[in-house]
Amino acid sequence: MANKRQKKAKPNDRLNYGDVSRELKAGGPARLYLLYGQEDYLREAFLGEIKAACLPDGGDDFSYHRLDGRSTSQRELSDAVNALPFLSERTLTEVRGYDFAHCRDAEAAALEKLISDIPDWCTLAFVQDTDFEPDQRTKIMKAVAKYGKVINFTSQGQGPLVQWIRKRFAALGKNALPDACVTLIYLSGELMNGLIPEIEKIAAGTQGELVTAEDVSRLAMRIPEARVFEMTDQLAARDYDGACRTLADLMAMGEEPIAILAVIGTQMRRLYAARVAVDEKLGGDFVRQYCGVKFDFMVDRLLRSARGFDTEDLARAVELCAETDYAMKSTGMDGTDLLSELLIKIAAGERA
Repeated sequence: MANKRQKKAKPNDRLNYGDVSRELKAGGPARLYLLYGQEDYLREAFLGEIKAACLPDGGDDFSYHRLDGRSTSQRELSDAVNALPFLSERTLTEVRGYDFAHCRDAEAAALEKLISDIPDWCTLAFVQDTDFEPDQRTKIMKAVAKYGKVINFTSQGQGPLVQWIRKRFAALGKNALPDACVTLIYLSGELMNGLIPEIEKIAAGTQGELVTAEDVSRLAMRIPEARVFEMTDQLAARDYDGACRTLADLMAMGEEPIAILAVIGTQMRRLYAARVAVDEKLGGDFVRQYCGVKFDFMVDRLLRSARGFDTEDLARAVELCAETDYAMKSTGMDGTDLLSELLIKIAAGERA
């Protein structure tokens, strides 16, 4: 699904960017970094800090080596790492998208030898795409962790993200209310590079200094997952017609039925957990932990929406999503028709 929210980090696993930035400033650049994670805005910002620490007076032409990890040979990588600095005290070798998954045997042994003996003057930074997940079981990943710093640039929690959004608006002469920032996260997602154009658009489209939640709702682009959340709210209200209109909007956006179904299924499982929390008086912490939801406003929304369903209805809805998934993958039935039928059954509270 385009612009989808990616796999969420657990709250305790989220990166504190201020900590890694302060560590770099206090101790200087390490010899080896592996930078990855879904928050590419912070990843690139930190890479910029590494570059500034390595090459404070420039030296881009002679001491900054940029390599494509998908095509770079071990010889080219070794030459870049061992090159002497010129017009600077240090060098920086940046390798984009290195294929660690296929780095085995002799190649892995050569890379391990290289990273175990990086010259004092060099910093080697592997910069991975947002879909990269390190396999900590492999020998080469263990070596990278042993000799360098592995940093996962996770999406940020509600507090830091709201603060960052408000600062971006302030730089454009706007005062965004906290609930406006929360609404923007809900509608447009939590990744910073996706939020920047929305912030600029909203700032340009509002009169006066204040930015409200209503302004955001009127101007912000809705990611598909937000539309699916709207759909499940409509189902909770037994608004089948509204849910069908939302489905039609998603299809018009070019979303594939199987991708829409995946998000509906995830949301139904979350709603079931939230309904159990309501029934058993377990509170929001249960929902946050069980569902992997890090934003307080999302927890509140799930609990509110879950109250519109019976527990048995939600358990059956989860089953219906699984049955629809099977039908999409194993029959020639039209995916849109199957989704429409699914919405009818959920809205009607069909039981097995």
